[in-house]
Amino acid sequence: MQRDVIDGVTVLWTQAPGPLEAALVFGCGLSDESFRHLGVTHLVEHLAMSTLPRLHHEHNASVTLSLTEFTASGSPAQVTEFLVRVCEALSALPLDRMEREAGVLAAEGAGVIDPTGAELLSFRYGTVGAGLASWDGPGPDRIPAQAVRDIAARYFHADNAVLVLTGPPPAGLRLPLPRGPRPGRGTAQPVRKAGPAWFPAEVPGPGLAFHGDTDDPALMLAHAVLQERLRQRARHQEGLSYEVDGARVPTGAGQGEYLLCLDAREGQEQRVAELLWEETLRMAGAGVTEEELAEELAGFREVWLDPRSVPSELGEAAACLLFGLEYRDARTRLDALAKVTPEQAGRAFTGALDTVLLVVPSEVEVELRRLDGAPLAQDPCSATRAFPSDVRVFKPSLANRIISSEARAARLGVGPSGLWCRDAGHDVHHVPFDEVVGVEVRGAGRVVFGSCGCLVPVVPELWAKIGPAVAAIDAAVPEALRYETSGLLADRDD
Repeated sequence: MQRDVIDGVTVLWTQAPGPLEAALVFGCGLSDESFRHLGVTHLVEHLAMSTLPRLHHEHNASVTLSLTEFTASGSPAQVTEFLVRVCEALSALPLDRMEREAGVLAAEGAGVIDPTGAELLSFRYGTVGAGLASWDGPGPDRIPAQAVRDIAARYFHADNAVLVLTGPPPAGLRLPLPRGPRPGRGTAQPVRKAGPAWFPAEVPGPGLAFHGDTDDPALMLAHAVLQERLRQRARHQEGLSYEVDGARVPTGAGQGEYLLCLDAREGQEQRVAELLWEETLRMAGAGVTEEELAEELAGFREVWLDPRSVPSELGEAAACLLFGLEYRDARTRLDALAKVTPEQAGRAFTGALDTVLLVVPSEVEVELRRLDGAPLAQDPCSATRAFPSDVRVFKPSLANRIISSEARAARLGVGPSGLWCRDAGHDVHHVPFDEVVGVEVRGAGRVVFGSCGCLVPVVPELWAKIGPAVAAIDAAVPEALRYETSGLLADRDD
């Protein structure tokens, strides 16, 4: 792998067969955003791409949790023109196109990760960082122009970019980006839900996450073995699933999540969730075999040493460079995997079991036990069922209380430090004012979102005489966090 610098941008390249492939990679993604401005990185990407003329070679752009990439494949001249135009656009974004591109983003409607995995991340981390993966946010039409300018200035510059190429840089290539300070990347994202626990959510199928070192060869192999066991059991033996997806999601300082997400045949969601947990416990109890490790090692070797993996290998090196991590080439990584024993893989997985989160579709009821036989807890939103003594309590309207047992149990509490909401199951959801990440203005009402992942609807459809509650919210929460309901996401469910 060769290294150059062009206009302040580090360039990594390796000679590979085929047309020249390029990826201009920025160390910025959804996890760098705030709830209030969720989607702003994707909007920057769309604004830049909207300036391009019609091109007759392969090109694209994408945003993940941690990276934004602009990619092209073609002749050196085509790739050069693409990169120059993208850099020029990022240096002077066409903000007059924001309204149109916001509409395009709403039509696209794509998430950055599997929806089941997104729910796991949001449960683990709340509505910050990687936890933003499952949220819509205020909507692309509620992102102010200043937020676009701010994120472009902070992240889309030469010192936070790496260009990767499958050949030497074309003669005369320019990358006209502004210079800027490299963003700090020193710490791991704080975990809000440590586990082990399970929870229901609006997901298409069950999924599992465990936390750990995303470069630990023992955990990597254990994760791969469990994925294959689930594929064999759920798909080939019982015919309940088609897809078993596995992913590693870094969340800073070498830490992150190992995800496994399964789909399920209609009506079989409960069985697939139980099967997922059964196989998880079986691995924690009995470990893995020498044959399973050898099989997964062979799979990693086949993928990583394939000549077609050159672009992804360059991308791995670029990400490491952007986030201050040590890059290890494919053969070095394979050597580390080859040294893992079944005992090491088993211990690593058993240790990670203490961090496990299991999500099931909301209509599914399960009774799960831990390895020692104790019940696996369903993690509640809040540990309390009582309101503090200094809150003002609001009830649903009398009419609603008469016709609904759920309304008779529900209460809203507003105090000096935040909001409390007791649901029909008597669980209390709490959002402190100093942890509010967004307030949606719905006419005379408000919907308050907290960094913990809870939301409290303070709307006249649910509560009677809420004027003082709304006044308290508006007085306590900065105006910059308030926004009108999106005109593009009007049909979404809360």
